[in-house]
Amino acid sequence: MNKTDVVLGLQWGDEGKGKVVDCLAPDYKVVARFQGGPNAGHSISIGDRMHVLHTVPSGIFRDGVKNIIGNGVVVDPVILSEEIAAIEADGADITDRLVISTRAHLILPTHRMLDAASEAAKGASKIGSTLKGIAPAYMDKTGRNGLRFGDLLSDSFMEKYQALKAKHVGLLAQYPGFEYNIDEYEKKWLEAVQGLRRFEITDTEFLVNDLLAKGVPVLAEGAQGSLLDIDFGSYPFVTSSNTMAAGVCTGLGLAPSKVGRVFGIFKAYCTRVGSGPFPTELFDETGDTLRRIGHEFGATTGRPRRCGWLDMVALKYAVMMNGVTDLIMMKSDVMDGFDTIKVATSYKLDGKQVDTYPFDGGVGVEPVYTEIKGWKQDLTAIRDYDSLPAAFKDYVSFIECETGCRVSIISIGPDRDATIRR
Repeated sequence: MNKTDVVLGLQWGDEGKGKVVDCLAPDYKVVARFQGGPNAGHSISIGDRMHVLHTVPSGIFRDGVKNIIGNGVVVDPVILSEEIAAIEADGADITDRLVISTRAHLILPTHRMLDAASEAAKGASKIGSTLKGIAPAYMDKTGRNGLRFGDLLSDSFMEKYQALKAKHVGLLAQYPGFEYNIDEYEKKWLEAVQGLRRFEITDTEFLVNDLLAKGVPVLAEGAQGSLLDIDFGSYPFVTSSNTMAAGVCTGLGLAPSKVGRVFGIFKAYCTRVGSGPFPTELFDETGDTLRRIGHEFGATTGRPRRCGWLDMVALKYAVMMNGVTDLIMMKSDVMDGFDTIKVATSYKLDGKQVDTYPFDGGVGVEPVYTEIKGWKQDLTAIRDYDSLPAAFKDYVSFIECETGCRVSIISIGPDRDATIRR
């Protein structure tokens, strides 16, 4: 029996999971998303086209690869339908490539309104939500009120929809002054729901386990990043699902013994979108340079990303919590022009030096940096590890020594071929 390998982010999201899954997909017959929703933005560069996927698994552009939206995902039918239309506009028929779990929950138009109303009410303490209705959908899931894809197959679907919508309208009345109109979006939503019936909607937990039993290689794809995990991230500035490797089991219906290699993705520096602690954030010219060279703007929101040096304390925490077997370093080329590169190897907190990731995600800590000599060389044309500059290899070795984990893949550009596999 095969085991399911896992690809996930080790920072605050935006690590480059889309490119990595697309590159790894030829080694697998199945790619399965196990959590999150359209707040994800997985970017894949193919030739002169950039595709941004929000719900569809990133193996969708590979022939012969089945893509599964697992039970742990929450889905907005409008966004999913628009995404599918954009993919098929390039000439790809993905009807037989995409499978949706009956247990995946639906994001309703009123979920989006509840998200916006809640965020507006928080004022200065807002989380930085993408306003896609993710949190309210997960709240209905845990509150046992949600609608699932399996409900689409029921004759009473519209009755269930109207009942949940009415509940949401009652909740929205608790936000005085908040105005909304869902009529136009609701019409698109109901049309999208019908259109998605052409895809296979099934109990994917049986499908995945059956494929593994037959020896079919499966890759599980995570969204967001480990430091946004609802339990172990920088709470409350987190997402609404379990983004760590443990989420694979509940998000796809797999036993822990069926999880194999864990590919942990990180940038050679750090970024974050939205509110929340970010110990190594740079507010100076260096931060602006990272943002400009790295094109650090959210794939889902378009918001400028906050940028900073690599945080080794946080990275080691994520490696430990996920049981990472293989590290994948992204955007290495963004650091080409720096004379000196800094890495936070510990924090100062209340006058003491600590090297463990704090309960609150690092509020009020001061990073303690180790300085490493930059390589001052353009990496983008290099395609084998031996040809990389010695100073860059020293940076890689430093990360491996600190984490105790091998860097197996290095990305030096957005395209598929700008990837070095060791």
